[in-house]
Amino acid sequence: MKIWNPDSDQLPEQFRHGAVTVGNFDGVHRGHAEIIRRMKAHGLPAAVFTFARHPRQVLNPAEAPQRLTSLARQEELLHALGVETVIFAPTESILSWTPETFFQRVIADFFDASVVVEGPDFHFGKGRTGTTQLLEHLCLDSGRKIEIAEELHAADGIPISSSRIRELISHGELSEANAILTAPYRLTGTVIHGEARGRTLGFPTANLGKIQTLLPGHGVYACRAILEDGRTCPAAVHIGPNVTFGETETKVEIHLLDFSGDVYGESLSIDFHSRLRELVTFPNRNALMKQIDLDISETRKRILDF
Repeated sequence: MKIWNPDSDQLPEQFRHGAVTVGNFDGVHRGHAEIIRRMKAHGLPAAVFTFARHPRQVLNPAEAPQRLTSLARQEELLHALGVETVIFAPTESILSWTPETFFQRVIADFFDASVVVEGPDFHFGKGRTGTTQLLEHLCLDSGRKIEIAEELHAADGIPISSSRIRELISHGELSEANAILTAPYRLTGTVIHGEARGRTLGFPTANLGKIQTLLPGHGVYACRAILEDGRTCPAAVHIGPNVTFGETETKVEIHLLDFSGDVYGESLSIDFHSRLRELVTFPNRNALMKQIDLDISETRKRILDF
């Protein structure tokens, strides 16, 4: 993954004259997949031009959305859909470009794109003043094909968007979020030392820190863990404070099923399947241990064919 330098970097010739789309592509959902499907249908190299930072992180950090995917995960998911090259732009340096300058420097000069495909709510250039109508005009004037994909809707009729996915994840509705993503929602972090309370209960947990993406709402989840060496195993994941012990700090605690070993300091990812339950305060340790047994059993069943 490399950040584009607009003053010096040139695109390899095999990726020029292809199909291009521009956007944030955070989360890589079914709407994004439809855009890429349309690009691939032209039989040309497919390229995604996206941003190292969400524009709102630069313009208004206090109101910027938390990312759904790291840049590395975003690139991985886009390649899985058939994109040949992903270009990450230095957001700060191009936010001042007018729509016409953006089009000339990115679509015309850098990519020399034959086809441009965008979603119906696409805006570009300083202040988001560039519209799909202006893009169509610029493409047609320069001899390029332009397609505007139709808006896709989830089963509940709500348009598919990264904002909608953030809402679902924040409320712990991971099954619903996964239904409109192109891959299960994933958290990645580093295993850090916790209080080792789980070990005293007979259910050792790995505490996940240094997470850069959006945390699901508080609850207990059925997940699949991906270890640093590539091995996978079912995992019951607790997100939130340990309310039974009077804690208030939100933590991500992972009980790895069918696993023994030391993973402290290692990278660990978890793919979410669904939420098992909300957080509750248990009257005593025995009641808590009984519920953990049930959580583990249910996790094993849900992840078996995941």
